[in-house]
Amino acid sequence: MKTGLERFIESPGLRRPLHGARVALLAHPASVTRGLAHALDALAALPDVRLSAAFGPQHGLRGDKQDNMVESDDYVDPRLGIPVFSLYGPVRRPTDEMMQSFDVLLVDLQDLGCRIYTFITTLRYVLEAAARHGKAVWVLDRPNPAGRPVEGLRLRPGWESFVGAGPLPMRHGLTLGELGRWFVDWLGLRVDYRVIEMQGWQPEAAPGFGWPEGPWVNPSPNAASLNMARAYAGTVMLEGCTLSEGRGTTRPLELLGAPGLDAARLLADMREMAPDWLAGCLLRPCWFEPTFHKHHGQLCAGLQIHTEDPASYRHAAFRPWRLVALALKALRRQWPDAPLWRDFAYEYEHGRLAIDLINGSSLLREWVDDAQAPCADLDALARADETAWQQERAAYLLY
Repeated sequence: MKTGLERFIESPGLRRPLHGARVALLAHPASVTRGLAHALDALAALPDVRLSAAFGPQHGLRGDKQDNMVESDDYVDPRLGIPVFSLYGPVRRPTDEMMQSFDVLLVDLQDLGCRIYTFITTLRYVLEAAARHGKAVWVLDRPNPAGRPVEGLRLRPGWESFVGAGPLPMRHGLTLGELGRWFVDWLGLRVDYRVIEMQGWQPEAAPGFGWPEGPWVNPSPNAASLNMARAYAGTVMLEGCTLSEGRGTTRPLELLGAPGLDAARLLADMREMAPDWLAGCLLRPCWFEPTFHKHHGQLCAGLQIHTEDPASYRHAAFRPWRLVALALKALRRQWPDAPLWRDFAYEYEHGRLAIDLINGSSLLREWVDDAQAPCADLDALARADETAWQQERAAYLLY
């Protein structure tokens, strides 16, 4: 399989339309070739590409920032002498001055296939800016490691945020290039948009189901494995909860837990309430002690999600959003009066709970907190959204 970046590097014909144009790159640490050359370095080595600027999203062009809401500064690349603009600093939308630094923006970002991953929102923002300024945007496409499955509630009107770029379900099942096509249509943008497609991507082929054999480079500091990418559409909800999602351990966003939690009871209640929501993976009761972040220095009991074993992982059956929603529902049974929802500034939003921003509405939180609401209620809401999205996205699939 070849990524869009690799095809762009190998094919002078793909680059020919850029002759004489000033080219900028939006990238992050996972923007690499199969040989692990970073996209910025690989493009700088091409004699027919005139690099004039670079952009970094959340966590930075080279991945310098660990946590959420830790900003990166603009700087000048010491080797290339070009400006590197931060789209996660004083601004998250490119300014007019930034937009004057190039004619064509190449976007090479490894996504995780989840609505909340902020690189999606950054793509929307640069597309909108490009439409206003008459600039072109080309996405050098990459695999969606979570594959094609669709899951979760769609974001409701009025709930847009930096972790909610539009009415997508939690797992959208598109590549970044395909998402760009949808954004252009949904927003009604008049913009020169192109996708340098991958070659040989097989999103339904085992064992990777969209992720090819080869090295994994963290696209963000806590995206440490394919297992994390598969679980992320569920475990990311824990960022809005008082439960730990494993930050401060070596398995972030693969875990859930808290001090004093009864993991055996939690798992038993989950199996009683909705056994089919646990399908497709292995769940391991475990103990962990975060060295930073929530519950740091405290022993937590909880569960780890495992999707690494080809004998037990079932790609179509695994539904991480439902799995973690069910864990929250079962935890409410165990701790009916516990302060489950964190109330703090989340991705520059004040006055709205993080769990609601993450889910694109208050529907999931209200279902968890309603002791009388059965799992079938949430399932019905999600199934309607999932079916509608599968029909809508069909027009934007490239593979």
